[in-house]
Amino acid sequence: MSRLRFAFTATLAASMALAATASFAADRKVLVRNKTSFTIKAFQASNTGEKSWQENILGNAVLEPGQEVSVNVDDGTGACHFDFLATFEDNTTAQKNDVNVCEIEQFDFTE
Repeated sequence: MSRLRFAFTATLAASMALAATASFAADRKVLVRNKTSFTIKAFQASNTGEKSWQENILGNAVLEPGQEVSVNVDDGTGACHFDFLATFEDNTTAQKNDVNVCEIEQFDFTE
C-alpha cells in the first residue's frame, strides 16, 4: 500500500440557501467515507494550525472499505478549518489539510 497515493475529494453542500444560514455554518457534521480498498483504523481531525493531532474519532472501531461514518468535527472553538489524518491497517497514513467542515457534507478517502 505504500506505493499508493491517496486522492481526496470533498463534496460541497448543494444548497446555496443552506450556505447562507447561520445554522449551516455551525454544523460541523461530516460523513467520512472509506472509498479505498484498505481498512482505516484511526481517523483524526485537528483544528488547522494546531501542532498535534486530537484523539482518534473512531475510538476502537474501524472503517472498512466501502463503509462510512458521520462525525461531528467540532472542537468547541467555532473553527471551520480542520486537518484530517487517516491511519490505515498497515500503518500508512493519508493527510488532507485545511478542510472547511462548515461547507462540506461528506469527505471521501479514495485511492
